[in-house]
This record gives sequence, structure tokens and C-alpha cells, in this order.
Amino acid sequence: MLILHAKLRKNHGTSTSRRLRIKNKLPAIIYGLKKNSVSIEIEQDAIKNIELKSEFYNQIINLIIENQENKVKVKAIQRHPFKLRLTHIDFIRQ
Repeated sequence: MLILHAKLRKNHGTSTSRRLRIKNKLPAIIYGLKKNSVSIEIEQDAIKNIELKSEFYNQIINLIIENQENKVKVKAIQRHPFKLRLTHIDFIRQ
């Protein structure tokens, strides 16, 4: 099982997401199971290494946010048009 560490995001919006990307962080969201959605940020370098594995796209990922474990799967990924970078990830709870 893949393990990722993340932090909660308090601010939302395009400008906040841009600032995160400049700091080499990736904005993401977790939703599903009739719970409120949670906005998070993940280190870009941590995702870069894990997303190269095929398990990242089709297995359950253990996402740890403030010492709380969340079982999630990747639902959608947005990539930069010409750079080899992710710009946003949607996770769905399992």
C-alpha cells in the first residue's frame, strides 16, 4: 500500500493554489462517502516519485493528514499543459 503525507489547507481559490505551486506543493481535495470535502496540500516531490508507479492510479492509498489515516483512491489528475508537473489531484474516500 502506498503512503502519502499531507497537510490541511485553510485557504481556497486560484491565487492560493498558485502560491502553493510556487512553493513546490500540490493542491488536492478528498471527497466521498457522504462526508464533507477536505482541501489538502502535498509535497510535489513526494507525489512525483509515487505517481510513476502504476499502483498510484488503481490501488488504495493511505493518505495521512495530521496523524489521521484516510484510505483514498485517485479519482482525477490535472497536469500542466507542457511541463511535466501535476497541478491538482482529486482523491475519493474508500
